[in-house]
Amino acid sequence: MNIIVAVDSEWGIGYKGDLLARVKEDLQNFARLTTGKTVILGSNTLATFPGGRVLKDRRNIVLNPDPEYAPEGAVVVHSLEELFACLESLQRDGLRLDDVFVIGGASVYRQLLPYCEKAYVTVFRRCFEKDVWFPNLDELPEWR
Repeated sequence: MNIIVAVDSEWGIGYKGDLLARVKEDLQNFARLTTGKTVILGSNTLATFPGGRVLKDRRNIVLNPDPEYAPEGAVVVHSLEELFACLESLQRDGLRLDDVFVIGGASVYRQLLPYCEKAYVTVFRRCFEKDVWFPNLDELPEWR
């Protein structure tokens, strides 16, 4: 699995439920890397998308513990155990794990980082106001 994230110079990723910045080149890179692939995200991240709708041209797997939660067009899993069972089933149908991207938010990143092999990180060379952080990969020996 892969992680894709945009961070500021202090590894911040969000403020008041939104991205730190919307940079055209970063959004284009995100689309280029994830279109036609599987994305894993939390329900708070899904809620920030236009109309709260899933990303088109991607398989959207949303991690949410609420058994009543059922956004249109998404596969919903309620635990990591259920997520891994879902991925295993998809692998039997031909899914390659290098075609899976974890796209946030912070809780989903933290839970799935140990299972990821590659990180696509856009670093904004400035500091933004933020209230959500991504783990500093420079400080994690397994990511050096």
